[in-house]
Amino acid sequence: MSTTYIGRFAPSPTGPLHAGSLVAAVASYLDARAHQGQWLVRIEDIDEGRSVPGADRAILALLDALGMHSDREVVWQSRRTPLYRAAADKLGVHAYPCGCNRREIRDSRLGVAPDGAAIYPGTCRPGLAPGRAMRSLRLRVPDAGADAITFIDRFAGPQTQYLASESGDFVLLRADGYWAYQLVVVVDDAEQGITDIVRGADLIDSTARQIYLQRLLGVATPRYLHVPVVRNAQGEKLSKQTGALAVLPGDEPAAIAALTDAARFLGLPLERPASLAAFWQAAIPAWSAMLAQQEARAPGTSRQAACPTGKPAPP
Repeated sequence: MSTTYIGRFAPSPTGPLHAGSLVAAVASYLDARAHQGQWLVRIEDIDEGRSVPGADRAILALLDALGMHSDREVVWQSRRTPLYRAAADKLGVHAYPCGCNRREIRDSRLGVAPDGAAIYPGTCRPGLAPGRAMRSLRLRVPDAGADAITFIDRFAGPQTQYLASESGDFVLLRADGYWAYQLVVVVDDAEQGITDIVRGADLIDSTARQIYLQRLLGVATPRYLHVPVVRNAQGEKLSKQTGALAVLPGDEPAAIAALTDAARFLGLPLERPASLAAFWQAAIPAWSAMLAQQEARAPGTSRQAACPTGKPAPP
């Protein structure tokens, strides 16, 4: 067992950071610093069609202005596609070509997966029908009865998802030629040695699929902590699509105000400090204290030792 901590923040450059994404950045940074670990930044731009030119550099500049500096060189997913192809090849018979389009999958009426996609009915599992061409590459999930994935979230506690009924065979390579999020994030986390993932609760439903992929690829399963997401007045998750305003670096008082708002949303009882250095000096121990209180309320949800054996850590 290793006690090394390596965390990360992985924004998509589809626009500038907003208050919701800043909360995730602050939480991941605080957790890494509270554990005397490393904090890495990865630009998740694998979907190059949605990336906004210059947004990646703007995000990095903002993080620097807020006092959050990556402990290693920043990496871009768009420069790592050979790693994703190699991982897909390693999956062997667990992956198969699919010729179905979205309408055909939607019409199967099996329901909706946690990420909003229609659950795939397995049409192409036996092989492509005559005259069908491959549109995407899918991962075969276990059949019902052997499909339960359980993990302990450090904030939300024990979680279980049944892949067959709640997800279905999911996409690894999309019809537009881009590698899918579930595959690339698993490959990147393993290649960078990530031990702890701190991110928004909107991604908690992706975790079971990622753990299943980790098992098939023989890589370690990180610990997970999903923080609440920021919502607008209509109860929608704060995002670029719902009109979230960008966080602008501005001067030091503006940076302190943005960080303090994010920390308070995370439940840290901080007064607005006089400097950036003072903010981090107060916020890091406050984060540690909050997690200790969380563990006291719900034993078993605290950070547990990493298991770098290539097998998932037991829940």
